[in-house]
Amino acid sequence: MTRIISEGARPRQAQAADPDRVNYPERGATRVRPLPAGYHHLGHRVRVGRGRAAFEAAGAALTTFGLHRATGMRVRAEHGAVRPGSRVEVGIGLGPLRISAPCEVIWTAYEPARVGFAYGTLDGHPECGEESFLVELAEDGAVWFAVIAFSRPGAWYTRLAGPLIPVLQLGYARMLGRTLRSLVAHT
Repeated sequence: MTRIISEGARPRQAQAADPDRVNYPERGATRVRPLPAGYHHLGHRVRVGRGRAAFEAAGAALTTFGLHRATGMRVRAEHGAVRPGSRVEVGIGLGPLRISAPCEVIWTAYEPARVGFAYGTLDGHPECGEESFLVELAEDGAVWFAVIAFSRPGAWYTRLAGPLIPVLQLGYARMLGRTLRSLVAHT
């Protein structure tokens, strides 16, 4: 299920990072919403499993970047698990065409029925904005994965790519959901 997200509940017990390091002014907007105007908004939510074991497996894959790595992204992170203020560099692309995307973890949520984080772009990232990744355990036992983001071009080549970038971002969000569903099914 894909939709534009404009409002939502703030994750409880989320923690914030240093506001001076990201390259956009609306730091934390994926947590508090509404998403800021002037950006492309992405909202994608998909069911990835059922039950507490599936939720825990999905949360572990997400918060250790195992999910991102399983999609073929090259990830360099300061810590094994996400923490506010941690620097993360995601390598997007293949071989010599790999683009470095430096980010900082903005907030985390480690709750009984909600686990995830958001990272924001730093100088040198091809986009400018924030993206959150959440795994939620619903009362009926369904495990949901959601990606919520706001972004706009941050480099000449993303400006040149224009409307192709949101399509690629949605495709990546969908791939993350399929990959997480597969990872959970094999636990």
